[in-house]
Amino acid sequence: MSALIGSDLISSSTPFFPSLAGPGPWLAEVAESEAELEPLVLASVLLSLIVVYLAAKIGGELCARINLPAVLGELVGGVIVGVSALHLIVFPEGGVEVPSLLMKLVGMTAGQSPEGLLRVFQGESEVISILAELGVIILLFEIGLESDLKELIRVGPQAAMVAVVGVVAPFAAGTAGLIALFGIDTIPAVFAGAALTATSIGITAKVLAEMQQLSSKEGQIIIGAAVLDDVLGIIVLAVVASLAKTGEIEILNVVYLIAGAATFLVGSILIGRLLSPYFVMVVNQMRTRGQVIISSLIFAFVLAYIAAAIQLEAILGAFAAGLILAETSKHKELEEQISPIADMLVPIFFITVGARTDLSVLNPLEPANRAGLIIASFLVVVAIIGKVIAGFVIFGQPGINRLAVGVGMIPRGEVGLVFAGVGAASGVLTESLDAAIIVMVIFTTFLAPPLLRVVFKEDDGEVSPAEPAPELETADEVGS
Repeated sequence: MSALIGSDLISSSTPFFPSLAGPGPWLAEVAESEAELEPLVLASVLLSLIVVYLAAKIGGELCARINLPAVLGELVGGVIVGVSALHLIVFPEGGVEVPSLLMKLVGMTAGQSPEGLLRVFQGESEVISILAELGVIILLFEIGLESDLKELIRVGPQAAMVAVVGVVAPFAAGTAGLIALFGIDTIPAVFAGAALTATSIGITAKVLAEMQQLSSKEGQIIIGAAVLDDVLGIIVLAVVASLAKTGEIEILNVVYLIAGAATFLVGSILIGRLLSPYFVMVVNQMRTRGQVIISSLIFAFVLAYIAAAIQLEAILGAFAAGLILAETSKHKELEEQISPIADMLVPIFFITVGARTDLSVLNPLEPANRAGLIIASFLVVVAIIGKVIAGFVIFGQPGINRLAVGVGMIPRGEVGLVFAGVGAASGVLTESLDAAIIVMVIFTTFLAPPLLRVVFKEDDGEVSPAEPAPELETADEVGS
């Protein structure tokens, strides 16, 4: 992530401890500069949110009218306004040195210098990134509320099998294929193979919710497997990052991550279920407005913080909080109150995922892209097959749509981009291999939502019935 706006106000030539010589004029200049830029950062964020919401709504509505998931429209809308097309929403951590067109508009109207405009750009990008992270946290909290903990526990063994096979199969096939077919060195091949293990729980969960399949057996197995997949992906990333950095695997770090993940997921749910009656009792004693939603968000953010603090994903904590609160007497009221918050924040997440997607790596006319596209073709095939076959390892569930489970694990989304980003930053990946991973992420992310709708419709008579979820109803259901 880019640095916060205040952190870049002091140039490298400024002494680090000038206050030791007494307060100088530099302090007043920095404070004055920051005070001048704050209104511009706010104006830039508001302008960016206008673009984000317009892109999300237009893209979602268009996809809804042709019977495609609205989330696909939000992803495409993000691509259009992002670095691949209009350059309205861009981020400095993607290597963009020139602020977006929106920032140039702000600079023209405010008469800012290039240096001041760059600091505004950094501040605006940081705010949008944080709002996007909040969006996916709220999404997973909402998904947790819509999930059935007892059903998740019941399908736990199947979900675990799907998750393990969905990690091992693409990792092994991808790594071996890159070494044998393309002659890539072992460590870069291992890193690229690790990128194939990711699953974007946010994208799949949103599509399932739109299709009212979240509470079906298939939906619960997919969600359970995606959560476990996220944990396994973090562990795999830690292992390969350590391997790339030191040439050896730090066993203690791996053990710490596994123990921490297991302790957090099991402990938070068990302790949460014990404390949930007291939560309801406290909420019932409150007399101020918003007692249910604010208390619930506090609980969700606490678990999200703990998950992030022990090097897990914050979204895992939010999902666990949703599962716990779904079993309380306040869950219906909470579902109604969280819905408008999700409507406001979740589209920011999907638009930023699309906006960060650089489609220029798909241009075969660029000689530098050709090697990456050849490798990418192999990675895309392995990425799809490796996850699809995971759905067919489900046992003891007659009549279940195994293909739908496998397809639900396909999208890599922002998780795959994290692998690519870490690999590129470490210097392990070549340009062609890095581009190949990005192409794989793009294809799997955009291919999975329409495929999910197709595979669920093909076996509609056999799919276990889903309970209605009116609070997540979108134009997809209206048009279908």
